[in-house]
Amino acid sequence: MVETILQSPFVTDLVLPFLLIFTLVFAILEKTKILGDEKKQINAIIAFVMGLIFISFSKYVGITTNLMGVVAVIAVVLLVFMMLFAFASGEEKIKIPDGVKYTLWILIAIILLISILVFTGLWDKIASTLMSGNSIVANVIFIIVIIIAVVVVLWGGKKGS
Repeated sequence: MVETILQSPFVTDLVLPFLLIFTLVFAILEKTKILGDEKKQINAIIAFVMGLIFISFSKYVGITTNLMGVVAVIAVVLLVFMMLFAFASGEEKIKIPDGVKYTLWILIAIILLISILVFTGLWDKIASTLMSGNSIVANVIFIIVIIIAVVVVLWGGKKGS
C-alpha cells in the first residue's frame, strides 16, 4: 500500500497537531483579548510557542490525535442527525427541543470522557480496580452514581407550586 504525504508520521505526529494547537490557542487569545486589542503578533507568537511545546510531548500528541478521530465521528453523526431532523420536520429553520439538545450534550460528554479514559490508559486501571474485589472503591463509586442520579432527578424535575 502506498503511503501518501498525509499519512506520513511527520504530518500526523508533528504538523497537524501543531496546527491544531496553534489555531486553538490563537483563536482563544484573539477572542478573549487577554493581552489587549490588536495584539495579533503577540498572540501568534504565544500560540506558536505553545504549539511547539505541545508537539514535544508525544504522549499527549497521541492522545489528541486519537481523540480527534472520535470528535470527527461525533461531528458526522450530529450532522446526519440534524439533516434527518430537518427533513422530518419539513421546515426551513429547525428548532431542536431543549430536551434533545441536553440529551445530546450529555451523550457527547460521556463519549468524550470514556474516550479520554481509554486513550490515557486510565480505563484499564479503573476496570481492574473494580474487578479486583475492592469493595470500598466499588461502594464509593456506587454511592457517587446514586447521588448524581438523585441530583439529576431533583434538578431536572418540574418546579411546581
